[in-house]
Amino acid sequence: MDNSPINLELELSGLHCAGCVAAVTKALEGLDGVEGVEVDLQQAHASIRGNQQLDPQAALSAIKAKGFGASIQQTADTPIELRSKLERRQHNAAWYWQWRAATGMPIWIALEILHWTVGGAGAAPWVTWIMFAGSTTAVILVGSGFFRSALRALRGGSTNMDTLVSIGVLTAWIYSVVLMVLTLSGIDHGQMPYFAEAVALLGIISLGHWLEARASAKAGTAVRALLELQPETAERLDSSGESIEVPIADITVGDHLVVRPGSRVAVDGRVLEGQSELDESVVTGEPIPVARGIGDQVTAGSMNTTGRLVLEATVDGTGTTVARIADLVTHAMGSKANIQRLADKVSSIFVPAVLIIALLTIVTWSLFSIFRGDVTIFQSGLIASVTVLVISCPCALGLATPMAVMVSASQAARSGILVKSAVALERAGLSNRVIFDKTGTLTLGRPVVMDVTTTADVTRDQVLQLAAAVEKPSEHPIAKAIIQAADESGLNIPDVVDFKATPGEGVSGRVDGQRVDVRRDAQASCQVLVDDQEIGTITVADKARPDAAEAVKSLHEINVATTILSGDRQATAENLAKSVGIDPGEVHAEQSPEDKQHWVEACTDQTIMVGDGINDAAALAGADVGIAMGTGTNIAIEAADVIVPGDRLTSVPLVIRIARMTRSTIRQNLFFAFLYNGTLIPIAALGLLGASGPIWAAIAMGLSDVTVIGNAIRLGLRLKRLRGS
Repeated sequence: MDNSPINLELELSGLHCAGCVAAVTKALEGLDGVEGVEVDLQQAHASIRGNQQLDPQAALSAIKAKGFGASIQQTADTPIELRSKLERRQHNAAWYWQWRAATGMPIWIALEILHWTVGGAGAAPWVTWIMFAGSTTAVILVGSGFFRSALRALRGGSTNMDTLVSIGVLTAWIYSVVLMVLTLSGIDHGQMPYFAEAVALLGIISLGHWLEARASAKAGTAVRALLELQPETAERLDSSGESIEVPIADITVGDHLVVRPGSRVAVDGRVLEGQSELDESVVTGEPIPVARGIGDQVTAGSMNTTGRLVLEATVDGTGTTVARIADLVTHAMGSKANIQRLADKVSSIFVPAVLIIALLTIVTWSLFSIFRGDVTIFQSGLIASVTVLVISCPCALGLATPMAVMVSASQAARSGILVKSAVALERAGLSNRVIFDKTGTLTLGRPVVMDVTTTADVTRDQVLQLAAAVEKPSEHPIAKAIIQAADESGLNIPDVVDFKATPGEGVSGRVDGQRVDVRRDAQASCQVLVDDQEIGTITVADKARPDAAEAVKSLHEINVATTILSGDRQATAENLAKSVGIDPGEVHAEQSPEDKQHWVEACTDQTIMVGDGINDAAALAGADVGIAMGTGTNIAIEAADVIVPGDRLTSVPLVIRIARMTRSTIRQNLFFAFLYNGTLIPIAALGLLGASGPIWAAIAMGLSDVTVIGNAIRLGLRLKRLRGS
């Protein structure tokens, strides 16, 4: 039986709140073959992981049974298509609520003015008819969106936040219509209608949703800005060498592309012709251009600053680094940390609980009204019940985590840090130990010349020059290190003849008539001899990254322990640990990939594993959070939860700082949301907000949303300052 995994991507419609997300998630999780579900409210998207038992049509049917639309996403979007979808969705969401707020708010204000001028006790019948007409217009035009959402949830056997709004509005409107009929029938009831209050609920709540949609669009500008870095077209060379401009969707692997000075690289590729300096800050975050020549890899979105380049595309138009970055960021925005799952669970049971409280409120006040024989007590109870329904709308709960994650993921991406999920962000904020691989992570991952010693008769440059000459034909990493050191010293490297390489011993040859040998030595990396006489030694080692010590120091400053887990020799790993500020007692060397994984999984601390190679992949996956260097292997990057720029190890403490600030903001947001509901529901039920309770409830609910959104924006400003520090 084929047990290969299935990943199903769905585009959704009709989602409005966390209750909608919970309903879709629950419906999908109950299907055969489903192993995991992630529903993204902001992107209107669902990702399903499953096995061969997963039936795509069953998934569509389950979603549609809950009252939502769904379709299968057949192909990956190009960056241009993804940017267009983001802009369209955010524009539509903002316009949807802007239109309702622009309709509801003026009607409400007009009705309030009419009520407080000529609509008091003994008002003329025409005033009542105008109040009825204005309120009914708003209920139909503005309330229809709330009512449809509530009905969808009801047909699916659930409730959502719009259920509360719909019941509150319809209760106030129907109650007012009853009073109007009694008045027109000549019955003196002495009660005040709530036509204006019903419109106020719709207008104020729509205004809050519009502000929310605008804030969401603002928080998502980083993703759109990333996508805008990839050109919509590329200049492709045909078989005759002529160039033609084509959409990037038409680019396939192997195509030859021209990138002219001042243009951006359209897709990831390898340089075939030319040399230039490229601004690669889209990936690395570093503003200084880097030299790129024949054989070098270049990244989509990079700006070509000087020379003309011809590239061979290594990915198609939908698989570029820019698209991958945007996908990772949007995935992180839509994914939910455990703390958000708690909020969603609370929201799913919150609405039924509030309905019960509202029912108990009206029943209690009604019994008291009967006992006292005062019908006005019943009216006060009815208004208190409506106020409970309105004030309990848990919109802030649904915003608490997504807004914070969206802002932090965007800010992290601008520093070149890619966070794959909100779960990783949450766990990183709890981590108290960082475990480093050595080679390629704490070190540069390639040998460099550390020291050159000489005899009394020659200089350092002479030793290095002769060694580089005889090493020039060799492809050995040590040879490359010696040649690079000679180049950096500005030395002219002479030619070698009679070159010979002896595996395990070294190389030899004749340079300017002299026999030169470069041999491995037990006391030093290389021993240099001329005509069998030693003239010096060259020490070659894997050098620590320039910012390794700074990164370790920053981790210790935020009370995070550090460990080295390496496959290298114990003495070598301990020497490196001392040089970067890690306690040699925290070094665990000569570890196989399996040993690394077992060590990480057995660690009782909340761990972050940082690595770059194939041998680190298992440990990266086994840690609470895996961080891969951006210059690492594909398998390491796939196994990791977070990807940091390959040349900036200081991004590791930055990830923890961002995660801690984000987690703190989420807790604050949830506190505000729960405090708001927990405090005001009993106040509303007791009728302490008076006859205008529904209006105050709508205003307070909007303020709770603004509080959560404002706190997320504050997080963004703090993270921006943190990135700049």
